[in-house]
Amino acid sequence: MPAPQRVLLEVVADVARAAGDVATRHFRRSPAVELKSDGSEVTAADREAETRAREMILQLFPGDAVLGEEYGASGRPGVRRWLIDPIDGTRSFIRGVPLWGTLVAVEESGTVLAGAICCPATGDLVVAARGEGCWHNDSRARVSAVADLASATILATDSRFPTNPARAHRWSALAASVGIARTWGDCYGYVLVATGRAELMADDRLNPWDAAALVPVIEEAGGVYTDWRGQPGIGADGVATNAALANALRQRLAIPESPAS
Repeated sequence: MPAPQRVLLEVVADVARAAGDVATRHFRRSPAVELKSDGSEVTAADREAETRAREMILQLFPGDAVLGEEYGASGRPGVRRWLIDPIDGTRSFIRGVPLWGTLVAVEESGTVLAGAICCPATGDLVVAARGEGCWHNDSRARVSAVADLASATILATDSRFPTNPARAHRWSALAASVGIARTWGDCYGYVLVATGRAELMADDRLNPWDAAALVPVIEEAGGVYTDWRGQPGIGADGVATNAALANALRQRLAIPESPAS
């Protein structure tokens, strides 16, 4: 029997919180760092946190599939699937910067049903499920009502946008016209958009476990989440905004995309 949305809301929150607690035990304790095949960094904290998340999910829903950053895919294709990023912002984590978090989401038939972002070092837990709203530390979360570009705060994980230099150029032009432009990035930037403390967060490279939780969190907070081409859902890149500036910000970032981009 499908789990009610309220149950999924509670589960993603519990799993993200528990996995985040595991990661926190290693935070600012100089964890040993390894390089994965793609050149990204990983620590024991990433692996232990994902293991804890998987254990909790499969204890509650043994027939579901799981996709995690560190241990890949398990379970049968076509069933309900959980997506885990045990430490989103590993580079920040390794360097003792508190702007990292644990992401947990659940999707079925291409629709993300619920998602959670737990940032233990900043004390932020943001969780959402379809039709259940977005919640920040047990209070209802809403995007801002800022409608003036000159008053906007925009964020990015890396404003250089190394996978697409043309985006860096458009970003620089936009940054010169808004109130604040910062790189409070990774999942923390999306927390700030969902809770009304920023108007845009952008990434030009995302994996499914990076993006899945962001979709219900931003949309249930009243915002807009798309890829850089304005398409909804989980994409290889992402732009999250409040509703009032959704079109204006995307128009300012939009560039003609070449087939190789």
